[in-house]
Amino acid sequence: MGSSSKSELEALFSQLLDSIARDIQRPVTQYRFHDTRRWMFDFAWKSQRVAVEIDGGQWMPHGGRHNTDKDREKLNAAAALGWRVLRFSGTMLKSNPGACIDDLRAALRCDHD
Repeated sequence: MGSSSKSELEALFSQLLDSIARDIQRPVTQYRFHDTRRWMFDFAWKSQRVAVEIDGGQWMPHGGRHNTDKDREKLNAAAALGWRVLRFSGTMLKSNPGACIDDLRAALRCDHD
């Protein structure tokens, strides 16, 4: 699978948006949020500066690529730019999708000024 294609978990999140979150505006996918780095969010609501990252590989040794200093650097830079980033694992999306969508709704309603 190429880096530009959706992962299975990203596709699942998109399906959740279409099925149980029709009231939420559709996000931009694979959004590059930083001017000089190639960092991208899986899903982004640009006007609210809310992003969702889908963390695959949680069962990989050492937590996969989402448990690295490079990923922490990305999330710290996003926070410094005023982004609120929600992170969902496959387990979260599959076992309690409603809670994930509720968290997203709350973040989108939150006044960040």
